[in-house]
Amino acid sequence: MFPELARDDVFRIETRRLWLRWPRVADAMTIARLAGEKAVAENTANIPSPYSKEQAEASILKMRQSNVDGTGLHLTLSPLGQPQSVVGGISTAWRDGPDPVLGYWLGMPHWGSGLATEAAQAIIDITFKISPARAIDATVVPTNGTSRRVLEKCGFAGVGTGMVDAPARGGARPVDFFRLDRATWQSLKAWREPGIERVALPVKLAEAG
Repeated sequence: MFPELARDDVFRIETRRLWLRWPRVADAMTIARLAGEKAVAENTANIPSPYSKEQAEASILKMRQSNVDGTGLHLTLSPLGQPQSVVGGISTAWRDGPDPVLGYWLGMPHWGSGLATEAAQAIIDITFKISPARAIDATVVPTNGTSRRVLEKCGFAGVGTGMVDAPARGGARPVDFFRLDRATWQSLKAWREPGIERVALPVKLAEAG
């Protein structure tokens, strides 16, 4: 579970090119347009295509509530200097198992830019730094080679195959399972560039620190 410092919508993470911030209802139209593209949505379990503004709003409210409860950290990706813009989304959240699950999507105009890897490294770093997670899990549909490479760049290793529930895809679907444990993360972060440039905290917590 995430501590208090991540449960305030002032919380955000700065990377080399991005702000990772809480999603807002005002983002719904952009999220619906970008995430609802068939090429994006079909690689997720829960994003329909087409994706309506109303559906996006409902999803945003659920993500914000999960952030408040500390059961997840759901963030949108905004380019530095454009904090109101949205180019993608990323999260780590506790679901049915003992460890959080990593999920992300990136709008098609930004594919091939390395932003997904940059954002993934940042949220992985913050998850291990501020939560008790022993490991982070992830799943990838077998045809999604790009997402597989993002996970591998972040240190994830394949741990098998199976089926997961995918409501937006009409039922269960086959996936490859990946996992990154805390010990592997600690060894990797010793030699790679840091994923996080700065973390913005709620004022009361920043002052206390």
